[in-house]
This record gives sequence, structure tokens and C-alpha cells, in this order.
Amino acid sequence: MRPPKLTNFEMQIMETLWSRGPSPIRDLQEGFPAKNRPAYTTVQTMVYRLEGKKVIRRVRKIGGAHIFEAVVSRSAAQGRLIDDLLAIFGGRTQPVMSHFIESGKLTVEDVDEARKTIEKLAKLPKKGGKR
Repeated sequence: MRPPKLTNFEMQIMETLWSRGPSPIRDLQEGFPAKNRPAYTTVQTMVYRLEGKKVIRRVRKIGGAHIFEAVVSRSAAQGRLIDDLLAIFGGRTQPVMSHFIESGKLTVEDVDEARKTIEKLAKLPKKGGKR
């Protein structure tokens, strides 16, 4: 199942859950920088929306605080964002890669990692059982 589209604000909440693990709303609020930290009730509203989207769930209650955990993995959520970005370019990766190269954001280490991933994928059987 493809994860739902998440806003930047929702992704910040998810990042805290992925980094810290199951957390109450107060901890999720404190995951934002102190300078521009949103109100508790704002974070609470977003948490309930994320719960409605089925990307997080309540796992237990400690005192009066509900503890939430991520249901969707970081890689699945990032994959959705990347797919949405590529859709803007008609599914073409070349404009994105060119930007990374020209801006200096693509490192030699990144290229080496990509090469390893390509080599690993080349060894896997193709979908449909044919190789």
C-alpha cells in the first residue's frame, strides 16, 4: 500500500517518531526547534490527522498521555515524496540528477552507494519470475 501524501509539518512529526520511537504529543512538540515551536494543540491536531491517515497509531496510555508510534517507515514516506517530485518532471530523473551534480550536492560517496545499489538490484530476479 502506498503511504498517503504528508505535509512538511507532518513529516517533522514523523521524523521525531522515527528518531525517538514511540512518543507522547508533548515530546513530538518538543521535537520542533524552540524558536518557532508550534503550540501543543497544533501538534495535537496534526497527530490526530496523522492517526486518521493511518501513518501513526496509539500504542498505550501513560497517565493521561497517549503514546504514538509510526506505522509508516521513513523509507516509505521518503519514497512517496521522491515519486511525487519525479512526477513533476514527467518521471524523468535526469533534471533532478543534473541539479544535484551542478549544486555540488551529489558526492562521490553518493555515486558509490548508488553503484552498489544498482549492482545489488541487478543480481535480483526480475519481477514475473524471468531473469
